Amino acid sequence: MTSAPVPIRLSHVSLVYEGGVVALDDVSLEVARGERICVLGANGSGKSTLASVICGLLAPDAGAVELVGERVCSDGRPDLEAYRRARRNLGLVFQNPDDQIVTSVVEDDVAFGPENLGLPREEIAARVARELHRVALDDYAAADPSRLSGGQKQRVAIAGALAMEPDVLVLDEPGSLLDVRGRSAILRVMGRLAKAGTTLVHVTHFMEEAVEADRVIVLDRGRIVLEGTPDEVFAHGTELLELGLEVPFAARLSQRLGLPWTCSEKDVVDAIAGVPFGDRTLLGHRPDVPKASCPQMGHLISVEHASFSYSGRAQALDDVSLEVAPGVSTAIIGQTGSGKSTLLRLLCGLEVPDSGRVVVAGNDTSTKRGRKAVRGVVGYVMQHPERQLFAETVEKDVAFGPRNLRLSADEVSRRVNRALELVGLAGKREASPFQLSGGQRRLCALAGILAMEPEVLILDEPTAGLDPRGRAMLRRVLGRLRERGITLVQVTHSMEDAARCDRVVALDQSRLVAVGTPREVFSPKNEERLTKGGLGIPRSLRVARELERRGWPALGEPLTTDELVAAISETLNDSKGDCPLLNHREVR
Repeated sequence: MTSAPVPIRLSHVSLVYEGGVVALDDVSLEVARGERICVLGANGSGKSTLASVICGLLAPDAGAVELVGERVCSDGRPDLEAYRRARRNLGLVFQNPDDQIVTSVVEDDVAFGPENLGLPREEIAARVARELHRVALDDYAAADPSRLSGGQKQRVAIAGALAMEPDVLVLDEPGSLLDVRGRSAILRVMGRLAKAGTTLVHVTHFMEEAVEADRVIVLDRGRIVLEGTPDEVFAHGTELLELGLEVPFAARLSQRLGLPWTCSEKDVVDAIAGVPFGDRTLLGHRPDVPKASCPQMGHLISVEHASFSYSGRAQALDDVSLEVAPGVSTAIIGQTGSGKSTLLRLLCGLEVPDSGRVVVAGNDTSTKRGRKAVRGVVGYVMQHPERQLFAETVEKDVAFGPRNLRLSADEVSRRVNRALELVGLAGKREASPFQLSGGQRRLCALAGILAMEPEVLILDEPTAGLDPRGRAMLRRVLGRLRERGITLVQVTHSMEDAARCDRVVALDQSRLVAVGTPREVFSPKNEERLTKGGLGIPRSLRVARELERRGWPALGEPLTTDELVAAISETLNDSKGDCPLLNHREVR
């Protein structure tokens, strides 16, 4: 009796890129129909290459590949006709939507795949309408994708893949540009597709997303090094850390508190809430939490009643006013399409408000001279800046900007040395930027901006697409820049990153809805509004408030895991009860 065919079967697959870079090394993998697997690994571990092999875009150099019943590759020899047949039932969502969008109208782009399948016009129209609704883009059917935000483009790409109704759907970092609500919506869609029989391969750097998979595989240097259920894989905390990864928030919290291991936030809250302690009415102590302090030295940036709309579109910003003091770190948060990136473009002088004004370092951007002056004091780090790297060495790439300023050789050298020291790449100056890790390439691009010595550094989703190690590297660098007094403004979808800043600016549907310190913006009075706006609050704060709803005393609005653990421990110590949480330990 022959075994039932599986949608994906890889047997001893290896793939080597030009230059001898081993992307996949003897990988064997089977995925069942309707199975949902999650692929984890540091940048450069082979995740995207594996995704491309599974969706039929790359043929390996060695090994065999079977896709949706077709043997497309044997002993490293591809069968082009078998690949052509298989691709009709394979879907892929690229990490960068710009690599996938091919038309100038959203609905045409979503229709592109079904049209290539030769479906009837009525069927194509029905699928396009269904998928645009599924990703909440009904109102953007006639829009130009190039004018959409990064997150909206990602939703267009997802809709296009879903419209093909593939048997196998591969998603490479589909949520990297989406807000909290957008990522949650995509995960719900994935769950429904899996239940309906679609086989899903999900590549991600968000550990929380992996918790919902049936199976998790971890890659390192092109090899599968861990495999199992989410609980089984995330129990290998020490190995994951060594691989540049991490465990989900709930697992970290349960470790820190010495609770039974769990990847479920609900389970860890249940465990904490179930711990008995003394008379709770006496536990009114609220741990002292230092309040964020911001330099009060006037305003380096002033936005006064600024409104802006792109041609033929609704307003991207509507009557926004805010101020940024020198040396302050500011996070801009908001759902996808709320106007965050537009606001950054106004601050950089790349766009001029239709009404109101923007003043940076005393320069009004409404004039050509003002915009030119602004560009001299502002460094702008766009999404995925590493794609602008081009020189043969790190040193030459970082020196490109200062040399264009016609500075002396000594001054260029000084600036390059200082920038490379700041980002921790001084030992990589002779290396090719294309041989660096993903996080190091991002830092190399940042060094090129820093070498221009801007007063203000503006970053659009600086951690998007980075693995946990890369995100940690970048956060450390931003911390050093903050200590040196550089004014930082960053767009982020991470509420945890926003909580680390001095101030937070929250946008919703093009309007300013909250501004202040993280504790002010994430206060209980704003929680409902932020949640409705697709954002939510930092996880630690969410756990604290859930415990308070279950009868615990106020825990002091903890914004980080360290603050939450300290608040819980202090409360339980005050109770003088016999509690296993008092013996909390660090478990790796």
